Amino acid sequence: MIDYKKSSAPGSTITLDLQTIDAKTDNIYESIVITAKRANQISVEIKQELSRKLEEFAYYTDNLEEVFENREQIEISRFYERLPKPGLMALQEFLNDEVYYRLPDNNLSDPELEILEDEN
Repeated sequence: MIDYKKSSAPGSTITLDLQTIDAKTDNIYESIVITAKRANQISVEIKQELSRKLEEFAYYTDNLEEVFENREQIEISRFYERLPKPGLMALQEFLNDEVYYRLPDNNLSDPELEILEDEN
């Protein structure tokens, strides 16, 4: 699993030259599809990680009036809100050649993605 906390992706939207994105595949649409699929993978992984961490604070009561404010839970939520958006992380990985993708034999279907793991 990749550590998103150390992502070098920008925290807000930036403007890029389309030729920079297009250079990897020679097809801007193919590059966007690859980036979008990777963004979906990142989003799912972050959501699962956040759910696991927040599950520790889950409490089950029948009384809706009892609402407790848990500082640790708030800090965890704020941390994940401050992370760069999955689309920006995916684009950064794509531009840094950290995403492995391949086209199936017939070019009519979507590219398949694999993530390059750091060997560190």
